[in-house]
Amino acid sequence: MPSVAVHTNVFHRVAKSTARLRGIPTLRQAFVPQPVVGRTPPELRAYIEGADQVSGRPFMQEVIDGLTRPLDDADLSGATFERTTPRLVPPDTEENLRQLFQDNRWTDFLPIVLPTEARVAAMLKATSQPADKVVGRMRAGNFRETWEYTVEKVAVNAVMAGAKPEYFPVILALAASNTTSRQGSTTSMTCLGVVNGPVRGEIGMNCGIGAMGPYSHANTTIGRAYSLLSQNGQGGSVPGETYMGALGNPFAYSLCFAENEEKSPWQPLHVQKGFKAADSTVTVFNGLRYMQEGFGPRDTWEDKFRRCLAATAYLPPLIVLDPLVARLFQSRGITSKQDLIDWCAENARATIGTISGCRPWCGRARRPVSSPMPPSSRPRPTMSSRCTSRTTSTSSWSAARRKGPSRFSAPITSPPFRSMPGAELDWPERRS
Repeated sequence: MPSVAVHTNVFHRVAKSTARLRGIPTLRQAFVPQPVVGRTPPELRAYIEGADQVSGRPFMQEVIDGLTRPLDDADLSGATFERTTPRLVPPDTEENLRQLFQDNRWTDFLPIVLPTEARVAAMLKATSQPADKVVGRMRAGNFRETWEYTVEKVAVNAVMAGAKPEYFPVILALAASNTTSRQGSTTSMTCLGVVNGPVRGEIGMNCGIGAMGPYSHANTTIGRAYSLLSQNGQGGSVPGETYMGALGNPFAYSLCFAENEEKSPWQPLHVQKGFKAADSTVTVFNGLRYMQEGFGPRDTWEDKFRRCLAATAYLPPLIVLDPLVARLFQSRGITSKQDLIDWCAENARATIGTISGCRPWCGRARRPVSSPMPPSSRPRPTMSSRCTSRTTSTSSWSAARRKGPSRFSAPITSPPFRSMPGAELDWPERRS
């Protein structure tokens, strides 16, 4: 059936790139101005009566031609791509190699440690996994193809980030989450990692003052390695093509920290998720589109929390608390993470009128504009702590490090492992 895809002009590169990668490089497309939301009917009519924003031809003529022009050889031939890459780059000076990495967008434009064979081999000694073992797969968005990466490719990005070999098991666990921190969403979403268990102290992670800032080599380089892997492991992160975050996100450089289990009055995150206190885990949280700050549970905390919850739209928030703040909550009767989760769920009420157009409620049955959403319809937070962190992100993944060298295990249900409870990242043998 003849069809023409219509996009706004800011998406022309990603639309054409996606069509090409899908094997239909000559897909008929037309482009109107951005934005569309909030425009009046006369303004929208002017869009379609005006020029196509990419070709410059009349928009409606572009649509008509796309619907009526016969298919030619270029339309029918499709496209194929070679996705393999050389393992090594040609020898060159350090300055030229750094420029090569930057020109190919293999970096975050901060200085890197060049991943020589010797450095990568030293990183690989921190795990018993074969270098060619596939760790996971990522993609920049639902509109992109999926790329897979091996243990060695994870090690390359860890070296580039400046990580020490003893950090590598944590980085491998993040890699095995199959979750990218360089997502293609226009909301500039990214990810963070929270580390629990004995591994925190073993590798010197910071879970105290400045835990989320640039004050720990382990925290910073582990988070950066995860970010670089997300960029390179998914086949690139190019603004306007594979990355569409409108403003970008500084958290995408690096964000990984440890939970302060010793000072927190509440149960650690990994124990909440079913692991033992002696297990070491990594949990990935998705979102981080915007941030709000508070001053702890003062007399006005409830009103401030309600305003913050109202501003989170349809996604549950991630709440990170200093242990001192957590103890103050405890003195006010919030004796567990679940208590605060329940309070947030009960107070995140909004009328249909205030959230019209916000997913996931937009398709629900109509209610009076003033009626609140029922409790079952509202997202409920889960909790962790940094310091003491309250998590309301729904996409968490945990990987546990048990006794023995570099062993991280986790429930992994996505390719390439299929559904295997307890699939291990140090897998001496698989269990199905």
